[in-house]
Amino acid sequence: MAEYRMCKRCVMDTSDPEITFDENGVCNHCHTYDRLVREHIVEGEAGRQRLEKLVQDIKRAGQGKQYDCLIGVSGGVDSTYVAYLVKKLGLRPLAIHLDNGWDSELAVKNIEETLKRLEIDLHTEVLDWEEFRDLQAAFLKASTPDSEIPTDHAIVAVLGNMAAKLGVKYILIGNNVRTETHLPGAWSRGHFDWKYIRELHKRFGTRPLKTFPHFGFLAYYSRMITQRRIAILDYISYSKQEALRVLQDELGWRYYGGKHYESIYTRFYQGYILPVKFGYDKRRCHLSSLICSGEIAREQALEELKAPAYSPSMQEEDREYVAKKLGFSDEEFTAIMNAPKKSYWDYPSYDQFMNQPFVKKGLVPVVKKIMKAFK
Repeated sequence: MAEYRMCKRCVMDTSDPEITFDENGVCNHCHTYDRLVREHIVEGEAGRQRLEKLVQDIKRAGQGKQYDCLIGVSGGVDSTYVAYLVKKLGLRPLAIHLDNGWDSELAVKNIEETLKRLEIDLHTEVLDWEEFRDLQAAFLKASTPDSEIPTDHAIVAVLGNMAAKLGVKYILIGNNVRTETHLPGAWSRGHFDWKYIRELHKRFGTRPLKTFPHFGFLAYYSRMITQRRIAILDYISYSKQEALRVLQDELGWRYYGGKHYESIYTRFYQGYILPVKFGYDKRRCHLSSLICSGEIAREQALEELKAPAYSPSMQEEDREYVAKKLGFSDEEFTAIMNAPKKSYWDYPSYDQFMNQPFVKKGLVPVVKKIMKAFK
């Protein structure tokens, strides 16, 4: 077993099997953070001009249309702040929410209240519960460390489908460098990979996926040409703490207790399944990005990690609720928790196809050249 180590700058550690450290004990995730900040964050007057140009481009592309951009909303901090920001910038967004059956009551209230105050139209896409339940159950049976992939994939598909339907070019998303850079690939991989999702379901699912929103290899790259996904929070001096203050003071938004805990399933998956079965505590990557962005001190993060992700009593309630809702008996769920751990690389995927020598040397350079020409 490898020696335990923790980064000297953040709180990422060897629970990430792919982590590396430099001669000063600083991890690869921190170096990635620094590189992405250099590449994507522009401060001061240059940053203001860059944002102004983006807004002008969005308005120009949206002339004569009911909406000039789409935004995804979950009821969480980042997506709600995107809604607040785009209205401040004078844009005309349509908000899209994916109802996968796991929204907490507070998340629903946050969405309804904030969009009402901001006067933003909302479209809610409701997934077929029996299909989605079967897909989530299949991911748990597959023993890979991210059963959130089906939801994340569907969100991207729904946004892309609606943008194509309405002729909207710009999709503004809440992903950002300052708070979401330290997530290890070993903990979460395959979100855009329909082949991977389909193969897992083929092996462990029990019913066909007739209506589940998805996109394949060709659709993914064609939409990268016709649509633009913009991480708009990277165009401003984004602060998580300032965003929380604004949302609570101006929009009546209420906090739900942890990153992505607006979803009952996400709360249980990140707070129970990942740490108990895989030894992965996602708070490490969330806190590490906040350390690098200067929002919290490393000592504060270490103190937070001493406590459970959320209360043990609520974990037990969630375990019973989630298992029952997904159709597992307590014995079946225990067997899933005890099953051997697998990874993304244990199943067929587009990545495995793309890593074939003839594809890597022939097709990939051509695709990159085409994508560059359309940027």
